[in-house]
Amino acid sequence: MESRLGTSALVSFCCWLKFYFQPKFYFQPNRAFLLLVSALAPALALVAPTFLSAQEIDFEKQVAPIFERRCTDCHGEDSQESGLNLDSRQNMLVGGDSGIATVVPGKPTKSYLMDVVNHVDEDMAMPPDDDKIPQKEIDLLRRWIEEGAKVPGQMDAVVKEKSDHWSFQPIVRPEVPRGSQNQIDAFLLSALKKNGLKYSSPANPRSLIRRVSIVLTGLPPKIEEVETFVEQFGRNADEAHAALVDRLLASPHFGERWGQHWLDVIRWAESNGSESNMYRKNAWIYRDYVIRSFNEDKPYDRFVFEQIAGDTVGQGDATGFLVAGPHVPSATVGREPTARRQARADRMDEVLQTVGASAMGITIGCARCHNHKFDPVSIKDYYEMAAVFEDVEFGGRKPELGKQHPRRLRGEELREQLKENRIELRQSGPWEENWIGYKEIHIPFAKAKAVRFKFDAKFVRIDELEVFGTDKWNENLALATRGTTVEYSEGITKPSMPIQKINDGNYGNDSWLARVSKGSDEKPWVQFNFEEMHELFRFRISTNREDFWETDYLLGLNKLSVGPYTVEVQNVDGAWKEVASSKQVEELNQSDSGRAKLLGNVQDLIDQYIDDGPQASFVGRFVKPNKTFVLGRGSPENPRDEVFASGLEELGGDLDLPANATGQQRRVAFAKWLIRPKNPLTARVAVNRLWSHVFGRGIVATPSDFGAAGAPPTHPELLDWLADELVNPQTTDQLKPWSMKRMIRMMVMSDAFRQSSLPNDVAVKQDAGSIYLWRFPPKRMEAEVVRDSILLASGKLDRKLGGRSFRIHNVKKRYAQWEVTDNHGPETWRRMIYQERMRRVDDQMFTAFDFPDCGQVRPKRPVSTTPLQALNLMNSDFVIGQSKLVAEKAMQDSGGQLDDAIERCFQLLLGRPPDDQERAACLSLASENDLSLVCRALINSNEFAFLP
Repeated sequence: MESRLGTSALVSFCCWLKFYFQPKFYFQPNRAFLLLVSALAPALALVAPTFLSAQEIDFEKQVAPIFERRCTDCHGEDSQESGLNLDSRQNMLVGGDSGIATVVPGKPTKSYLMDVVNHVDEDMAMPPDDDKIPQKEIDLLRRWIEEGAKVPGQMDAVVKEKSDHWSFQPIVRPEVPRGSQNQIDAFLLSALKKNGLKYSSPANPRSLIRRVSIVLTGLPPKIEEVETFVEQFGRNADEAHAALVDRLLASPHFGERWGQHWLDVIRWAESNGSESNMYRKNAWIYRDYVIRSFNEDKPYDRFVFEQIAGDTVGQGDATGFLVAGPHVPSATVGREPTARRQARADRMDEVLQTVGASAMGITIGCARCHNHKFDPVSIKDYYEMAAVFEDVEFGGRKPELGKQHPRRLRGEELREQLKENRIELRQSGPWEENWIGYKEIHIPFAKAKAVRFKFDAKFVRIDELEVFGTDKWNENLALATRGTTVEYSEGITKPSMPIQKINDGNYGNDSWLARVSKGSDEKPWVQFNFEEMHELFRFRISTNREDFWETDYLLGLNKLSVGPYTVEVQNVDGAWKEVASSKQVEELNQSDSGRAKLLGNVQDLIDQYIDDGPQASFVGRFVKPNKTFVLGRGSPENPRDEVFASGLEELGGDLDLPANATGQQRRVAFAKWLIRPKNPLTARVAVNRLWSHVFGRGIVATPSDFGAAGAPPTHPELLDWLADELVNPQTTDQLKPWSMKRMIRMMVMSDAFRQSSLPNDVAVKQDAGSIYLWRFPPKRMEAEVVRDSILLASGKLDRKLGGRSFRIHNVKKRYAQWEVTDNHGPETWRRMIYQERMRRVDDQMFTAFDFPDCGQVRPKRPVSTTPLQALNLMNSDFVIGQSKLVAEKAMQDSGGQLDDAIERCFQLLLGRPPDDQERAACLSLASENDLSLVCRALINSNEFAFLP
């Protein structure tokens, strides 16, 4: 302000001088003198200090000494606390670990330096443990920044250099080494040769079919399949192996096996993991999407795109990916603004962790509070990515499904059946339908310009009351936005829960509440007045439909708090007519058996629709995006610069979006950036993940961390060849870009995969972990494979695909804990991927086998060995029961002959007959005890639990 005034005064003074020295003034000295004095006095008063301060700050003489005295002991060449070095302008522009620029040329208010020296935040006041530096020095720093933070000789320095880390470099397809027709083997053999190693001998056919079957489908082969393969293998091993691989890749169980790998990475579960740990309603719909995608061999780029922006292409169920991680629901946070802002920031972090770990293979969350300490991911990058997902909120919605989506097709089929039953019902009067989260009241068609609901109850709570006409099936005529007005029982309405909540289109706790005081005869009522006449035929009413959209299986959930009701309509003449009441519905149901049967059919169809149709599910809720700011130290209470949706700056993340881009536009642009062929992370991470699940260890041993803190690739050329082959296939006639099945097939067809897993003393000494794949690395099977294999052996495995998860837990109160009530009964004999998956709950059986809790990203599962595993495989109710069933099946298949039954037990559980020593030992055990004990011993063997 001072500078602007001084400049203005100076200009005025110069203009006066020009005017004064015109000739006519020479002859009017008195007048001229007076004018000069009057103009010069204020001008000089302002100009003088301005001239004094107009001299440009000399960095070396004025600013550098301040840094030397106050700062460089902690932020200089010898010490850089918080990663901040003030020795160069470049370092000041970048900032320290906080990721916030220490100096922003021309903008003191945006410069973190000014915040810390002014003690804006006492926790970050500088110098620490001392008073503020003199105001004169603060003013000098401010002026220096205003003038551009000039440092002689350093004005052309590059602010940020590109990373030289291998994973951020472009993918270059390498030449395939000579020595093998299979490109994968060529790379592996070349590395083995350099290390003085070679492949082991081929695996025997029995081991090979068991290995291939479990890797591709998670299920061991039946004995009949083993014998057929052994026979075919003897005639032509290559053809037999290729035919086996193709058959298993085409199996619907392939998607179950590989879908589980993806669910591990993104931490998918059916409860939110917070203190309340509430159930996520119909979250399994996303699980089924994943399984279906793997079975269809959906191109990986499309798979990633749909999970980020599937709502834009008719695959709304895919966005369950974004909300797969744990979260604290807003209902448990309270209404304190700071707590709600913190919870929102935490939920956004869960989204970014999911995206970063699964598709990008980097630890994005490390940049939430400061620049990533190891990788080129700044705090600005973090919040620009957060801006991409600003419209995503944890919760449920009815997913957007394309015309050919299987759930939509099934839904249309069921709706047609519902329509037929309803036509018959409508002739008999009104009826009710239970859609779990809300009640639908159906009436014979009635023309009306108003509708009134009267309630015979002392307490009524309604979050939304909807009215539907015959013109458009799902158009809510009661919405206030349509111009519908409301009359109601004002005297008994609670002021904090006003009538406006009843038709605002929002579900949840924000409801209309009417409460009748003791001794009063007044009854709650509400009336909707339409702008024009409508033909009505159904109404929908709920107390807290947000529960219906988001959660389930809680005691007292989805209770309808309205009591007995009466519905009246007003015709064109103004007369009122009753069209339905709860009493009338009950009387009609009791008096007409045919009607009761029709109602039963309708409710059955509704139940099927909820399971199979396009129903509301926990796949995310979309909201209007708010502005996004870089949060100093990750705190929502410390917002700094506004940022806009973008990918990583290191990888050219500009999405070319306007500042006001919608949430959908942001997510679409980001998804396209992520899957573009030039992005070096996406393809590398994808093929490495596939390799990890085929061979038990990735080429990069840290599949979700391709950064500097992760493991380097053991075969970098092979990794880049596979990544390029995924995107730009060149090796077969089936040139399908981004095909996951094709890449997996290449891996399991290699000689590396088909070799024996037996140890070699020389190779073990040199490469004990078989990192260079001189043998197929043996590994213990996952919890799901162990459990499903037992069920398959007993003949009790239900192979049904998809659908609602089978229950193993109780129905709990909202803040109680889940308890396992039955995890071994007949209702649970499906594949374990369909088992109800709750966070923070021990299933009391297979958690011991490193079954993930889903609280943390699991790109690969740990493999532990504990006594509890052996105890569970010997003494658990599940194993005891299944062992008896295996023994019964073996005896039945063997005609009651114990010796043959023992052989059959080996075939069912291990896929081979016993040798003479095993047969004798098992015959003795079975004779003295029970055949089921033999089965329990086989289930507890390493041969059963390990991949050969």
